[in-house]
Amino acid sequence: MHYYTPKCLLFISLFAFACQTAKKEDLLSEASRHDNNGWIYVHLEGTPASIGYQHGYLLAPEIDTNIRSMAYFLEHETKKDWQFYRQCAANFLWDKVDREYKDEINGIVAGLKARHKDYDSLDITALNAMEELAYYYIPQLMDKQKPGSGDNKTPGNCSAFIATGSYTKDGKIVIGHNNWTSYLVGQHWNVIADIVPEKGSRMLMDCMPGFIHSGDDFVITGNGILITETTITQFKGFDSTQIPEFVRARKSAQYSNSIDDVIRLFVTGNNGGYANDWLIGDIKTNEVAKLELGLKDHKVWRSKDTAIIGSNFASDPKLIAEETTFSISDTTTSPNARKRRMEQLVTDLKGKIDLDQGKLIESDHYDAIHRTKANNKCVVCGHVDEDRSGCMEWDWAPFYPGGTVQSKLTTADLAKDLKIWAHMGHPCGQDFVAAPFYKLHPEYGWQAKYLATLKAYPWTLFEAQK
Repeated sequence: MHYYTPKCLLFISLFAFACQTAKKEDLLSEASRHDNNGWIYVHLEGTPASIGYQHGYLLAPEIDTNIRSMAYFLEHETKKDWQFYRQCAANFLWDKVDREYKDEINGIVAGLKARHKDYDSLDITALNAMEELAYYYIPQLMDKQKPGSGDNKTPGNCSAFIATGSYTKDGKIVIGHNNWTSYLVGQHWNVIADIVPEKGSRMLMDCMPGFIHSGDDFVITGNGILITETTITQFKGFDSTQIPEFVRARKSAQYSNSIDDVIRLFVTGNNGGYANDWLIGDIKTNEVAKLELGLKDHKVWRSKDTAIIGSNFASDPKLIAEETTFSISDTTTSPNARKRRMEQLVTDLKGKIDLDQGKLIESDHYDAIHRTKANNKCVVCGHVDEDRSGCMEWDWAPFYPGGTVQSKLTTADLAKDLKIWAHMGHPCGQDFVAAPFYKLHPEYGWQAKYLATLKAYPWTLFEAQK
């Protein structure tokens, strides 16, 4: 699978030489791992290289499986093999990664090699950039072949909210997020990483094995900053000369002390990749904000008394017109249907939103379009695998095996102690079992190589290691 370039080999060799004087036990002395209710909790601490080594070593089997399954999935979905993604990392991603994150990525490679997993920095960089490469860069390449086609189906994966002031039970911030994606991909979004870096803020976040950022983006920090997002559906635009989204996302979490810092770090060097509505909170000021970030356009809304929801719709008319092909008037789409339901929920629950109500929001099954409970693309806890219409705005055909794969919540009081509640699998509690599904829908049998079951586990409290 791997094609090593001299440049990449040089980075690995230099890192390996630097680590020769450090014993494995020393590099791992501050790290730990434990598995709980479908999640893998890891504590990583130290220099960028040490954090990377701990990550690669402790999660080596999972990183190996993740890369193999992502390479398989992306080749089927985008018609580009893993070498293409590695070449993107070499051509225009690696030179825009900050030195400390290069060291962390090389550390992951060293940890993997210590566990006899043969990957390099291009593999890990490509893995971290998979969303922006697959759904932003590749469509841009295709659009150059078909000028003006507007043939982009950038998926919108997630339902989220952030509330404060008169909307919450105690007047403080409550934030929640559930991750929508292909079940094959989402089963790997099962890491809770507690990262204590040498510089910047401590971070507690969910992520994939091998990610240096959250990726689906739920992160709380020792500086009292809370960040989540939902993707802008059918977004078009990418600038390969600018800073990768995964780098800006990690920097925004690690080095922000305010909402203004988060906005500045996301906007600076913006490449348009993984265009999102970022929901941001600061428990020091009790203020929340939404940063709608395209490539050419961005807009900010902020308040100390509001409930902001996200379900993969954009709000700025200028951005919608210039940078998407999404229809805001089509009530049948998943983003618009969930928007209607979530707006109703936060309005009905005004003054009551707390942890328990947040769990109910993220597991909600009411279809506001058809006015009934359902398992489909229109509900907050999505089950497109049961939807005969699919989700064509994302190019998900009927009964596509995708939807909500996990969920996270926290409150201001929990966040100040770096604690989050997390639920692996559908937050409604329903398992996805692939074997009977493939019998009914053999067109998805190709996924059987890597997707068997997505089990729903109980809600579980995670906290930063003392």
